Amino acid sequence: MTTPDPAQNTRPHFDYYTGRAVVNLAAIRHNVALMREKVRSHSPHTQIMAVVKGGAYGHGLIESARASAQGGATWFGTAQASEALELRRAGFDQRILTWLHTPGIDFAELIRHDIDISVAGPWAVSAVRDAAREVGKPARVHLKVDTGLGRNGVTLADLDQMLVPLIAAQDEGTLEFVGIWSHFAFADEPENPTVLAQAETFKQAIAQAEAAGAHLEVRHLANSAATLLNPSVYYDLVRPGLSVYGLSPAPQIGDAAHFGLIPAMTLEADIATVKKLPAGHGVSYSHQYHTEEDTRIGVVPLGYADGIFRHASGTADRGGLGAPIQIGDQRVSIAGRVCMDQFVVDLGPDTRTVPGDTAILFGDPATGVPGAEDWAVAAGTISYEIVTRVGERVPRVYIDDEPV
Repeated sequence: MTTPDPAQNTRPHFDYYTGRAVVNLAAIRHNVALMREKVRSHSPHTQIMAVVKGGAYGHGLIESARASAQGGATWFGTAQASEALELRRAGFDQRILTWLHTPGIDFAELIRHDIDISVAGPWAVSAVRDAAREVGKPARVHLKVDTGLGRNGVTLADLDQMLVPLIAAQDEGTLEFVGIWSHFAFADEPENPTVLAQAETFKQAIAQAEAAGAHLEVRHLANSAATLLNPSVYYDLVRPGLSVYGLSPAPQIGDAAHFGLIPAMTLEADIATVKKLPAGHGVSYSHQYHTEEDTRIGVVPLGYADGIFRHASGTADRGGLGAPIQIGDQRVSIAGRVCMDQFVVDLGPDTRTVPGDTAILFGDPATGVPGAEDWAVAAGTISYEIVTRVGERVPRVYIDDEPV
């Protein structure tokens, strides 16, 4: 299997950037290898699909895929076809599955690039079949089954409507029906009755497809949480996403360290301004925060245009203080409203912070800094959204620091 070498480094000229997302590729490699060993200890034949959708959850598609392959991933998963094609054109020859399509998509291009295609409705089967005839090459198809999530996929009640045209196309050689898959609604609660019911429905769907004549290579159900918590649903392939990047998919059970994961992204910026403000002075829009004493404030040049959640602001009903920030050995919080390009922190009267010092918004809590989960709690969201929302104008800086 080929894992392409990095292209020449095209890092932006950092004289023009005030913040950066530092991505440790060694952490991604570690996380995938850790899950590979866990899975193989229960199911030696099960492969790892690294889900790299959304620009690898904001970490960078190509670089993260490369690190995942080095850690043992033999498949990649993307929602959008464009990212699947980007991987193939970058030289990756691992199996790639893409699964979220609308009528009019160029399935022929996916077939030409040997990309597996998920179908979830009759229109897609017909379109893939036509594209395969155009290309003169069979398409590799996975059937998405809705086992209870109530989102994309065919329900068990309508499964025959999909199986009939799939098997017909398989028999005529226009497609290879290679996979069947589904997705959990409560994977972070492995004993939840819904999880048990979905697993049973998935078994029924597999049996029905195989009885109809499907030549299945892979059956896959487990996402990050199920990969870490539920070996009974490993099947032929597991699909970790968030955990590839070192974040816990089940924070109510344990943090990243609990699962042996290492967060890969550290979001940081250089302090732009440090200045004095008197006691009682309002800070940022709408003065949601007022200084309690004569103090110094610092301006951090990242804002909601960079993906910093406005919901992570300090608001009056919580004392004007929001998400945590680490500056040297000082833990502070956002003071007042997050703005488009900046936010403010109250450094206290005795701070040693000066312009140019580094403010770490989140990273690996094991190193003494806030984590993405801390930001998720402050913003009332989930860690998935914290990392994937980091904006395009924030450059990704890649390092390769093996864990000590």
